[in-house]
Amino acid sequence: MSWLDLPAGTGFGLDNLPYGVFSTTGTAPRTGVAVGDAVLDLAAATGDDVHATRSLNAFMARGPRAWADLRAQLTEWFTDETHRGDVEPYLVPHDTVTMHLPVEVADYVDFYSSQDHAENLGRVFRPDSAPLPPNWKHLPIGYHGRAGTVRVSGTPVVRPSGQRRAPADDAPTFGPSQRLDIEAEVGFVVGVGSDLGTPVPLAALPEHVFGVCLVNDWSARDLQSWEYVPLGPFLGKSFLTSVSPWVVPLAALEAARVAPPARDVALLPYLDDTGEPWGLDLTLEVRLNGELVSCPPFGRMYWTPAQQLAHMTVNGASLRTGDLYASGTVSGPGKDQRGSFIELSWGGREPLALADGTTRTFLEDGDDVTITATAPGAAGGRISLGEVTGRVRHAR
Repeated sequence: MSWLDLPAGTGFGLDNLPYGVFSTTGTAPRTGVAVGDAVLDLAAATGDDVHATRSLNAFMARGPRAWADLRAQLTEWFTDETHRGDVEPYLVPHDTVTMHLPVEVADYVDFYSSQDHAENLGRVFRPDSAPLPPNWKHLPIGYHGRAGTVRVSGTPVVRPSGQRRAPADDAPTFGPSQRLDIEAEVGFVVGVGSDLGTPVPLAALPEHVFGVCLVNDWSARDLQSWEYVPLGPFLGKSFLTSVSPWVVPLAALEAARVAPPARDVALLPYLDDTGEPWGLDLTLEVRLNGELVSCPPFGRMYWTPAQQLAHMTVNGASLRTGDLYASGTVSGPGKDQRGSFIELSWGGREPLALADGTTRTFLEDGDDVTITATAPGAAGGRISLGEVTGRVRHAR
């Protein structure tokens, strides 16, 4: 029980306690913890300057023992009435705060780990060939993105311009993307780095990953399709990646751990996760202009965050505090479980019908996209991963 007056069904109960960076009018950004409808000002409540550094990086770098100690302290503060007088003055109403990017992103990597998503795209673009490339079930495919354009939820999405070539065109043209898309993803934030030349094994995930956030990897599909052969995504992805403001501690997701889908291809030892089930039972929801259009299930992801981390470092690449790696688009087998508009509209050939009578193949200027997610909590209810939002603006 808690002395806090927590709203019924809140996704921000004591089994969650996510971290973010917030400010109020006239104050500097500092670390806060979401609880119910309030944010606890950690810099003021603890007196620890690590929470006044404008990002979570310095605290994350302290490592798992510090993470666990603060989580235990917060739980005690909110459950023991004797702490109420000391803690309550530092609770700020959530609707009065401005949220900021929670981490200084060091490196950004994006994966391609949903079999349903990969097979959908294969069927859209290669209907006469096998939907998956030969390497897909042997390793988590990924690419290095642009860390400098990772922004907090709510940042406007300026329609990107670039080269694109339609199938009937003889030469490329330049202009605003006509196939602007989303990718509903889950991100993993690295708190503790690793030494160059030393791979990180599957079992070491909790020693390095601090927590989880939501990611929208905005994608210009026409730019992407023209540029990505042979080296992969570049300008079609690098213009903006949005992340949710709250980072849910990995410890809060213990009740969400599940076994990943059965594999029908033998894995090399460094990816063999027998005994390390780091699948996560997360349910995402995608809304366009307020209308629910998709419910992607993260529990079906073929490659887990532990395998992604192991593969990302198996060549000796080092981790840094603030590294962010994302799951890739989360999709399921159903039409209402597809995590991108290129799937929802089947490459633009089957427009998505909306409740207001309009249709979409890809995003139009003025469109609002919101991605939310929940997970089973230790207390038996569901915890929230918050939301990541963005509104499309016309090209500049």
